[in-house]
Amino acid sequence: MALSRADSSVLGRWWWTIDRWTLAALLTLMGFGYVMMLAASPAVAERIGASSRNFFIIRQVGYLALSAAVMMCVSILSPRQVLRLALLGFAAGLVLTAATLVVGVEIKGGRRWLPIPGMSLQPSEFLKPCFAVAAAWLLSEVRGSGPISRWAGWAAAVGCYAFIALILKSQPDIGMLLVISVVFFTQAFINGLPVVAVGGVAGLGALAGVGAYLTLPHVRSRVERFMDPAAGDNYQVNVALEAFGNGGLMGVGPGEGRIKNVLPDAHADFVFAVMGEEFGAIVCAAIIALFIFIVVRGLIRLLAETDMFIVLAVTGLLTQFGLQAFVNMASTLHLIPTKGMTLPFVSYGGSSVVAIALGMGFLLALTRRRTGRNAEGRHAEVGA
Repeated sequence: MALSRADSSVLGRWWWTIDRWTLAALLTLMGFGYVMMLAASPAVAERIGASSRNFFIIRQVGYLALSAAVMMCVSILSPRQVLRLALLGFAAGLVLTAATLVVGVEIKGGRRWLPIPGMSLQPSEFLKPCFAVAAAWLLSEVRGSGPISRWAGWAAAVGCYAFIALILKSQPDIGMLLVISVVFFTQAFINGLPVVAVGGVAGLGALAGVGAYLTLPHVRSRVERFMDPAAGDNYQVNVALEAFGNGGLMGVGPGEGRIKNVLPDAHADFVFAVMGEEFGAIVCAAIIALFIFIVVRGLIRLLAETDMFIVLAVTGLLTQFGLQAFVNMASTLHLIPTKGMTLPFVSYGGSSVVAIALGMGFLLALTRRRTGRNAEGRHAEVGA
């Protein structure tokens, strides 16, 4: 881009302050998501009797284009504008997520989607990044305040989390609840949660896991199948592991894989297996390195950050981004019990890919370089 450093336009300031390496990494993931749709989705579309072999490709191209636009537009915002958008999104997401319990569509035993023309909307996906930013604001605002204000801030943050946890447990969506819980308590720990309290939270988390195993049949089934493959149907995991074995280091070549013809979720939750067969372990390792690069680079940019709101928000966004990628790839490799969670920007999905783009837009906006007057007025700007 031929933009001068003296360019004071919105686009000029954006280009010279944005983290271009992270932006490039995110756009690379989007590009690879398009490639994987070309590789994996035609076989799935043909198997389910879709109107066209390109059914998923055409839809995903639209989702990725919308996601890129959302990410770019949000990355231009100031911290105050990011906070306002996140609070608005949090309020709307909370209402819509609660509405799924009443008017939601039940798919695979979970009531997590709202029916809208042309697609099903999963509002909890948008709630996830917005709550990370909203919780960061609530937690950062109480630092340095008096005892009453401090306890009120913690109570508000914990109350919002508890209400979200209740809704997600009722859907049920234990995977989403796990991600939001890890993000929130990571933010709380960085904000100064005492070590004793951290131990208590870890204990409560373990008890909650045991309770989910005892009371939720689908959770118990997945854990038992993970511990003992003979305890139930492990077809998708077994086929996914076979795909990695077929691919080896270099893969069998784009479009040459056969596993996608028999793997039900080859274009979605198990797209990493198709990647392993057709592109090989080297490309899979490169994609893993790309996710690690985005997370580590984002954390490195926080080393010189003094605004606690930005530190907490960016940490939360990076935690959920990295954790979601880990859960998807680890469950595909049978390292953890299976969980229906998409691989960011690579798996097929409308709500997921747009919501991830929203979170990464928040990340890019909050990690932009700010110097001089902008840096001095940043805290006041966020708290306004």
